[in-house]
Amino acid sequence: MKDMLREKIESTLQILVGKHNWPNDLDLTNFVLEEPRDPSFGHLATNAAMTLSKAVGLKPRDLAALIVAQLKDDEGYIESKDIAGPGFINFRLSLKWWADVLKKIRALGADYGRRAKTNRKVQLEFVSANPTGPLHVGHGRGAALGDALARIFSFLGDDVSREYYINDAGRQMRILGLSVLFRLKELLGRQVQAPSDYYKGDYIIDLASEFLKRLSKDFINLPEEEQIEQLSKLAGDKILDGIKKDLSDFRVEFDQWYPESSLHEKGLVEAAFKQLDKAGHLYDQDGALWFKSSDLGDDKNRVLVKSDGERTYFAADIAYHKDKFDRGFVKLVDVWGADHHGYMPRMKAVVQALGWEADQLSIVLVQLVNLLRDGQLVNMSTRSGEFVTLREVLDEVGADAARFIFLTRSHDSALDFDLELAKAKTRDNPVFYVQYVCARISSLTAKAGIIEKDVDYNLLSEKEELEIIKHLALFKETLESAARRLEPHLLTVYLSSLAKLFHQYYAVHRLVEETNAALTAARVTLAATVRQVTAIGLDLLGVSAPEKM
Repeated sequence: MKDMLREKIESTLQILVGKHNWPNDLDLTNFVLEEPRDPSFGHLATNAAMTLSKAVGLKPRDLAALIVAQLKDDEGYIESKDIAGPGFINFRLSLKWWADVLKKIRALGADYGRRAKTNRKVQLEFVSANPTGPLHVGHGRGAALGDALARIFSFLGDDVSREYYINDAGRQMRILGLSVLFRLKELLGRQVQAPSDYYKGDYIIDLASEFLKRLSKDFINLPEEEQIEQLSKLAGDKILDGIKKDLSDFRVEFDQWYPESSLHEKGLVEAAFKQLDKAGHLYDQDGALWFKSSDLGDDKNRVLVKSDGERTYFAADIAYHKDKFDRGFVKLVDVWGADHHGYMPRMKAVVQALGWEADQLSIVLVQLVNLLRDGQLVNMSTRSGEFVTLREVLDEVGADAARFIFLTRSHDSALDFDLELAKAKTRDNPVFYVQYVCARISSLTAKAGIIEKDVDYNLLSEKEELEIIKHLALFKETLESAARRLEPHLLTVYLSSLAKLFHQYYAVHRLVEETNAALTAARVTLAATVRQVTAIGLDLLGVSAPEKM
């Protein structure tokens, strides 16, 4: 709607400039088209006359009258053009317009909303959970969000790469090895004191029990640091295998699994330091190496190498993001947990210091998931071991429900995940409500058939039918907004609204009229188009579109 009307208005203004000798440097695009708050005013309204009236020396209503008189509509798409208030122009579109819209959507099939391929290389890094324990439901929310964004970006033409950053170096991996060693010694019947800081989940006991069967007899006599190092590697690899399996079953696949250790092995951290130092962004103080991040928007400068020679996690993050850009990506999206809020300004500072634009990096912070079981909030602390894993949720409610519900709210809002609701076959379950549209229409079209040839879409004149077509026409705009704002929940909201419109339509109108084959063909085709768009949207969310339920 907006594209069509904007083109007509801009063409009209260009004609008026020539007719009335108005200045040639007028900005003829500086106006908005939006839906009136009161639907009785029409489908769209513009303030074009109000924004240009002063520049051309006319009252807004007088200019509006000129626009209305000059605007051409050879296709018969505009039913009415009315001037309202101080100079708004309200447009109501004809049945022919809505019929042509539906016809175009139907013709595009599974490609409706898709954009042509671009040369823009986009990288999304998400999940990236430390391989020190299985994924919990919070990781699941980040996985669903990152994967949905990747699907949407790709659908809109970008060259997309999904990446998982494996934190396989540093203190947390040593703690993992120490935790397994402690449990292993317990299984051997030794009296040992629990470390002051260790992972307490039952999965550590399971790992220790498995490794006890696999390790050589000489292992227990090795120096403790060697034991910790071996167990850290064994446990990390085993946990990572489990993470990969859980994500695969959650329909999340990565193009690249990038180990942090490779940054150090390839000398990429030193290379990043060298580039920053050459650009004047590093300095030494109190025996430590510092990054001047406060010069680039951070609240303070950051340590890269401590006085004892130990590198900070931030040092590796710098090298990692430099390598992302060096690999040719022009847009980076990092999906992190809400506890990384403090990292945003320093990472923006890094991007600028390395010579790129700050907005080439977007950071999405995913808020917590409040998992409810029997009305009680479940503790999800990975250290206490009292957490619910993503695997448990998948086994209980399935990937469809989990993915859809994770994406029902904006990432910057906490999410209550009701396990019982996710399993319910009622309209209160959001994924069931949307998927049932697909199943219902599949059943309808199987019985009635679809006569695509010579369908008279102009017969779709009921208010509910026009509302559905109007919503279908908003699909591409919804996808582009979701990509631009990094908010895939906009698509979930869109699909829920479309489902509501269709269920209401189905309740008040007979779609199959035995005595009116032409109307039946139009209505069944409308229903098939609803299923077509719903299926595209669900696929972009990583959710199935069932034919039966």
